[in-house]
Amino acid sequence: MSKQNRVIAFYDERMLAHEPDIEVPFLPGRMDKRVRSLLSGLGVPWKYPEHPARLTAIRRLLELEPVPGVIFEAGMAATREQLARVHTLSYLDHILELRGESAWLDVDTTAVSPGSVEAAEVAAGTAIAAVEAVIKGRAESSFALVRPPGHHAEPVRARGFCLFNNVAVAAAHAHQALGCERVMIVDWDAHHGNGTQDIFWADPDVLCFDIHRAAPFYPGTGSLEEIGVGLGEGTNVNVPLPADAGDTAYLEAFRDILVPAAEWFKPDLILVSAGFDPHTHDLAMNVSYDGFAAMTGILQELARQQCEGRLVFVLEGGYNLISLSRGVRTVLNVLAGDTPPQPGRRGIAEVKAAAAYHRDAFVNKIT
Repeated sequence: MSKQNRVIAFYDERMLAHEPDIEVPFLPGRMDKRVRSLLSGLGVPWKYPEHPARLTAIRRLLELEPVPGVIFEAGMAATREQLARVHTLSYLDHILELRGESAWLDVDTTAVSPGSVEAAEVAAGTAIAAVEAVIKGRAESSFALVRPPGHHAEPVRARGFCLFNNVAVAAAHAHQALGCERVMIVDWDAHHGNGTQDIFWADPDVLCFDIHRAAPFYPGTGSLEEIGVGLGEGTNVNVPLPADAGDTAYLEAFRDILVPAAEWFKPDLILVSAGFDPHTHDLAMNVSYDGFAAMTGILQELARQQCEGRLVFVLEGGYNLISLSRGVRTVLNVLAGDTPPQPGRRGIAEVKAAAAYHRDAFVNKIT
């Protein structure tokens, strides 16, 4: 490891209280019974994929294998005013009325349990805390370990496990309360961040770069042609990829599209919607741990060039607990000062050593 950097990881146990009950009715009448009949016929119980173990697995790994330079701090709950910067008041009223309830919000995979509303408030507030820590100079970079995730949440609708758009709330807070004139959001989750795009669709002060698996993969948005509108035209950049894309494609997109975009935009802060479902183990894409490390290295260098190193990660998806926790640790390693390896080169030195060891066995010796 080279020079060690101070990194703050934000974690708050209140977010573990979001635990939807899949037995709560969510579809009208006969359709609900039909769906449950199909699920029961599979012979494998269906569980809500966005569950508390996503966070506890990360915390447990970081306790077993600490990253030097990384410290933990608790989060905080977002206020109604902070949430209202990106969500309508009518939508907030609807969600806040569900405090203490169990319910499915729609047919699009999003549900709440009695502790979900507070968990969502804390998730959004913790993203704000991570931004404030960096802007106030307490750390060069930070990572908000939050759930429920946020990038599918639209101004007026919960979608895709997301209630409040955490990264959007943090970006709006940085812009409106902390003096950041231009904020760049980089979303590398396997799913397109439709909610973040929608919120900043016409905003020239927020540049959204989103690399994801192309439609019809959920949520089906994020085509090349979706570039924003009005004053925000050109500040929405989508890079849709095929399902088998991996490190090479991601890094080429970062170098050939993201870096020039950042140099043109000149952000005061870079936020990352960091989902770890592009990892091979999560079956959405073929990104490796070295790929995540290399992308983090590029973003870290960009942040140092453009905005005094101010770089904030906000957790999004990732449902394989091993690749999720290892992916987060990989990112924290780089933020703390580790030099990212070159993807695709791991093991080459060992192969060369083995080749040298065995070479004489395959050479015809002259007697």
